Amino acid sequence: TPQEPIFATSPNRTMKTSLVTLFTVFASAAAFAPSKSASSKVLEATREEILSEPDTTEFGSIWDPLGLSELGSDETIAWFRHAEAKHGRVAMAAFVGWWAVGAGLRFPGELAHGVTFASIPSKGLEAWDAMPGWGKAQMLLFAGLIEFHDELFYSRRGTHYMRGGTPGKNMVPGLFDPFSLSKNKSEATLAKGRSSELKNGRLAMIGFMGLYAAATIEGSVPLQPPC
Repeated sequence: TPQEPIFATSPNRTMKTSLVTLFTVFASAAAFAPSKSASSKVLEATREEILSEPDTTEFGSIWDPLGLSELGSDETIAWFRHAEAKHGRVAMAAFVGWWAVGAGLRFPGELAHGVTFASIPSKGLEAWDAMPGWGKAQMLLFAGLIEFHDELFYSRRGTHYMRGGTPGKNMVPGLFDPFSLSKNKSEATLAKGRSSELKNGRLAMIGFMGLYAAATIEGSVPLQPPC
């Protein structure tokens, strides 16, 4: 009898893959989590400066119902902001990807041997389940390499965001600005761009969670068609 492929999709394997993915993400995040140091260093980007961006006049004040901005030191706030920027970027990519799949957009050719892009289902979670296990592993590995090199270049090519550098700034060459369009922009223009990115990232996180809720809990998002 033919044997089941190594990465065939099944509920057990999907659950195991999800658990491994979550464990790896938390482990990588913990590796760069803020820690107390013996010597205290004054940051160039203070708590007040970090919390002043982006402009949140639509709320009348800083949107922080849980009081997270009061936790820890200035280094902790810098780490929070850097993590927020990264999560926003991932959410923007995820939301656009989910939309593109649902809209029927497909690359030509094969995603993997015997699996064409055209055969991928139009619903987001079904499309994820249809991806071979090695493809999921490659995505996780790629994200891990970006995270590792971002921290590495922060320490070697500039001032680390927890030591006075700019939280949320990408340090991997050619990743988000391959054509160096921001090279000659003023600091004020760059700051405005960072604020816009943070707002767009926050909206994308809400949007992605809305899509996920609609896909897993029927009727949880009013007027949302099946996705």
